[in-house]
Amino acid sequence: MSRKPVVLITGAAGEIGHALIDHLAKDGSRSIVTLDVTRLEPDLARLVQREVTGSILDSSLLQRMLTEFEVDLIFHLAALLSTRSEYAPTTAHQVNVEGTLNVLEFAQRQGESHGRPVVLIYPSSIAAYGLPDLETKRRAGRVREDDWNRPATMYGCNKLYCELLGAYYAKRYKQLAAESLCCKVDFRCVRFPGLISAMTVPSGGTSDYAPEMIHAAAKGEPYACFVGPDRRIPFMAMPDGVDALLKLAGTARADL
Repeated sequence: MSRKPVVLITGAAGEIGHALIDHLAKDGSRSIVTLDVTRLEPDLARLVQREVTGSILDSSLLQRMLTEFEVDLIFHLAALLSTRSEYAPTTAHQVNVEGTLNVLEFAQRQGESHGRPVVLIYPSSIAAYGLPDLETKRRAGRVREDDWNRPATMYGCNKLYCELLGAYYAKRYKQLAAESLCCKVDFRCVRFPGLISAMTVPSGGTSDYAPEMIHAAAKGEPYACFVGPDRRIPFMAMPDGVDALLKLAGTARADL
C-alpha cells in the first residue's frame, strides 16, 4: 500500500490548531493528519483525514505514522505553555524539547524516505527574549531577533533551544553521512506574542488573562483582572497568526 501525502499538525486540539485546521480544510489542497493527546472536538475532527490520539514523546507511534503517511509539511504546535511549564519544569522540558527533537527526527526520516526536504513550521514565542528589569526594557528600544536572548522561564528556554535545534537539523544534521541523507528538514520558525482568538479561550499561558477579559466583556460578564490598568502586553489576532504560518509555509526557501 502506497503512503498518502499529508500535512501533519501536532498539538492540533489547541488554539492555533483550531484555526489552522479550519483554514487548511477550506483550502482543500492537502489532506490533514493530526496528533494530540486530547481528542479533537467533533466539528473539527470531521475536517481531517485522520486523527491520531497520542504523544509526540511516543517514538513507536511516530514510527507507525512514518510508515503510513508521506508527510511533506508539519505544523509543530504541541507544547506545554508558559504558566504550566513553571509548575512542572521537568515535564515541560520533556514535552517541549524532547518532543520537538522527536518531531525533528520524524521530519528528517520522512525527508530521507521520499527524497525531498520536509517543511517544519515551528511557532516559537517572544518568551525567548529576557530583559533583567523594567528600566533595561525601557532603554532597549526596538529589539532585534538576536538581542536579549536570555529567557528567564522554562518555556522561554525551551523555545530558544528548539529554535537552535531546528537550525541544526536544517543546516548541519548528518553532514558527515551520505549527501542524500543530509539536512532533510526545512525548518522555519516565527516568534509570536500572545494570540487572541474569537473562537477559543487559551489555557496554561502567562498572558491568558487578556483574552479571558475580552471574552468576558463580549458576553457581558465581569472579570477581575490581577494587573493594573497601566500594564501593556503585545497580542496578535489569531487569523493574522495563522495567515503568517501559512505564508511562511508557502514561501520558496530562496525567498526567506
